[in-house]
Amino acid sequence: MEISTHNGSALLCCDDSPNVLALQPLWDFVRRREDLIKSPFFPALFNFAIYTAFCLPFLALDLLSPRISVLRKYKIQPQTSPTPQMMVLCLAQSIYHHLVCIFPVTVAHWYWRPVSLPSIAPEVPALLLQLAACLLLFDFFSFLWHLLHHKVPWLYKHFHKVHHKHVSTFALTTQYASVWELLWLGFFAVLGPMLLRCHPLTEMTFFVANIWLSVEDHSGYDLPWSTHRLVPFGLYGGAPHHDLHHLKFKFNYAPYFTHWDRLFGTLTQAVNPSKVKVNQD
Repeated sequence: MEISTHNGSALLCCDDSPNVLALQPLWDFVRRREDLIKSPFFPALFNFAIYTAFCLPFLALDLLSPRISVLRKYKIQPQTSPTPQMMVLCLAQSIYHHLVCIFPVTVAHWYWRPVSLPSIAPEVPALLLQLAACLLLFDFFSFLWHLLHHKVPWLYKHFHKVHHKHVSTFALTTQYASVWELLWLGFFAVLGPMLLRCHPLTEMTFFVANIWLSVEDHSGYDLPWSTHRLVPFGLYGGAPHHDLHHLKFKFNYAPYFTHWDRLFGTLTQAVNPSKVKVNQD
């Protein structure tokens, strides 16, 4: 038996638990890079590296799909394609925001809440349960923020409108937003793991999953293995759900799941994008 602490809470762990042993080698690998993980530069670099890595496959599809029809059929709005200039502009803005916004905030967070790396890995069921809870919390907070910034014209005009510049989204438009919006989304991302007192490995897993789902939402592609096709009963909206939000503006405010839009009467299903009349607030 071993007792370790994280965020002031005591965790009683069995060294020989199969659920602990499953993740212990991965966690030991991470802990061997403790100096890197505890660096104030790590969160911003980690975020940007994961973000650009997840964008690259979709950008490759954007460059290839106009020439390869078998790829084009998965494009949600096949009549549109981002230009290289649009991609460069979005990437440049993302780099700028990471330097002047995300990096200073993550340094402040690092100073306020120093990283603690317990010796024992989380159990698999606990990691999966808290991962789902973090995604649901982020979805809830983002839905309320998003709905508010569409219902209040002044907020939309000054803080959210920039994200709607691209009616047809592509991967790099994920972080094409105002500093105000990025700060709030970043706050929502750290709030869930903090409230749930997640293990650092769970927190990192959530950050990676959250970035992937955000990029996939803005990718502009409905692929056979997309997340919304893996989650049953229409509980997850995915890229078609969010793409339609950028087309119609007044629907589908939740970033991931569909239950909040169902409850608030703001859910609309995907249709042929070429036949949709674009509405802008």
